[in-house]
Amino acid sequence: MGKSTSGAKETTLRWWQLSLFGIGCTIGTGFFLGSSLAIRMAGPSILIAYLIAALGTYFVFDALSKMTAKEPLEGGFRSYAKKAYGRWAGFSSGWVYWCSEVLIMGSQMTALSIFSRFWFPNIPLWVFAAVYAILGLAIILIGVGILNKLENVLAVLKVAAILMFIIIALLALFGVIDGDRPIQYPNSKKDFFPGGMKGLWSAVIFAYYAFGGIEILGLMATKLKDPKEAPKAGRVMLFSLMVIYTLSIGIAVTMVNWQQFNAKESPFVIALDAYNLSFVPHIFNGALIIAGFSTMAASLYGVTSVLVTLAKEGDAPASFAKEGKLKIPLPTLILTIIGITASVVSALLMPNRIYEYITTAAGLMLLYNWMFILISPRKILKITANDKIKYYLGILLIVIAVSGTLFHASSRPGFFISIAFVGVIGAITLIMRVKWKRSEKNKKKTILKPWPTA
Repeated sequence: MGKSTSGAKETTLRWWQLSLFGIGCTIGTGFFLGSSLAIRMAGPSILIAYLIAALGTYFVFDALSKMTAKEPLEGGFRSYAKKAYGRWAGFSSGWVYWCSEVLIMGSQMTALSIFSRFWFPNIPLWVFAAVYAILGLAIILIGVGILNKLENVLAVLKVAAILMFIIIALLALFGVIDGDRPIQYPNSKKDFFPGGMKGLWSAVIFAYYAFGGIEILGLMATKLKDPKEAPKAGRVMLFSLMVIYTLSIGIAVTMVNWQQFNAKESPFVIALDAYNLSFVPHIFNGALIIAGFSTMAASLYGVTSVLVTLAKEGDAPASFAKEGKLKIPLPTLILTIIGITASVVSALLMPNRIYEYITTAAGLMLLYNWMFILISPRKILKITANDKIKYYLGILLIVIAVSGTLFHASSRPGFFISIAFVGVIGAITLIMRVKWKRSEKNKKKTILKPWPTA
């Protein structure tokens, strides 16, 4: 079942390169922009949400990396779901992932286009969306090697932007830089928990979004020189992200009252707004574009890889795995382009609220796949009692994040849309199961059919 068939040149990643790749494809607009919305819900207590999400993400990657270390499979998480629970699990997991990532890429390209208009206000959004789509596809067509190098470079740039914020913010906190308003420290329980437990519960999902992308890291883990180093790569990546996220967000909510944050601006720009640093909006707009583009490129790699393995294993038309002159089979490339185009057009034409609900649903669908990752090791690995506790706790934390969407008006519709998407894919899976069973029966009949006698 789908062992990686990549050439030797592609299986040359060291563990630290995979860690850096993970940081590159994880730090995206979900952190640079989405954290503002989370702060509006939870105030400074959002730091607890990030710690919960970091712990939950660690449990997911622990499960994924241990399965990878035992047997690297080209299809990553969906191949492990298939091995653990049968063909229906691999089929549904793969298609849930493909649909969710295509929808998310549409929102990423739309966001990139909006950020680009900060500098070029007269250029239509669709022009930027087309340019970013072409660039992303070009990188994927060149191959995994260039994608890894690009993600490493963009990871360094994104971390550099966050470190720049931390340094400037610390100078402001210690009075080295003077601003137009005093530092507004949260100094009471009400200041720290302005939305109460319900506000914190609703915000956990946004903290999880900031860690989205580890399933792509699982797909890339097959490129490691030593797959047994996958757990180490994940631990280093997640610890680094946790430190970066909690430190930068912690400083931001220390400097500015939580009520001043909004969903349209990065929390770092808002936090430094009082210090009259004219370069800050430009730096962080560039960081937003870099973050959005790198996560989009990683998502492109994910959807094309999963579609190819689905086709190889008979869960998608065989033509999607047919090799040609390009790095990606042409039918897979065409379907991906159609999917992205439809997603971008939907983002540009639909009312903002409706498309926001759809992308929220897509983010939730990724978390449903994370649950598959957490329940797969019990069938594939000899796991310890400690592992069982970790994976069940991981499921509980995801359930907390998903259920929190029911408490917030802007997230609630996305929850029900995600259930509808999963329901449709589930119905298709049931239909396919009937087809697979018939096919198996026909094969058995053919095998058992007696040879004709003379």
